[in-house]
Amino acid sequence: MMTKFLNHVYDLECRIFRSINRHFDRKFLNLYFRYITHIGGATFSILTVILAIFLFPQDWRMTAVASACSLTISHIPVAIMKRLYPRQRPYLILDETKVLQNPLKDHSFPSGHTTAVFSVVVPILLSFPHLSFLLLPLAISVALSRIYLGLHYPSDVLAGCLLGTIVGILSFNSIHSLF
Repeated sequence: MMTKFLNHVYDLECRIFRSINRHFDRKFLNLYFRYITHIGGATFSILTVILAIFLFPQDWRMTAVASACSLTISHIPVAIMKRLYPRQRPYLILDETKVLQNPLKDHSFPSGHTTAVFSVVVPILLSFPHLSFLLLPLAISVALSRIYLGLHYPSDVLAGCLLGTIVGILSFNSIHSLF
């Protein structure tokens, strides 16, 4: 019974994946998602929080520290889960998946890019909710880009979103209770 349920969930996930990935050849979407995905990458996310800590005004600084802590802490469970659940990326499993040249070869669960962007954005949203209209679509775009580019299943992205959000909330609360 459980196996049948899990197969059904996986089939649904594959349908969702294909419905997003099938648009890979659309010029505008391709350009947009190829660039937006880098916001969740290590270089961009680390540089962003470091620059925010040193360059932003005082009222932003503790939030930037919370984002930096969240980014750092959230990648510990990402690394652990990628080892414990060595899920192959969808382009290696699913026929007709569209993917960029030289795609990532490590495990897909959970999405590190999605974890990173949500771990950085959530503390900012908690401090400055008026930025939600800008930052939430940005974070969701990074998450969708990972599926669009053929690198992650929807559950990889959902796990990254939840992990980044939870660690972001905890980091924000911890930093703001200390200072």
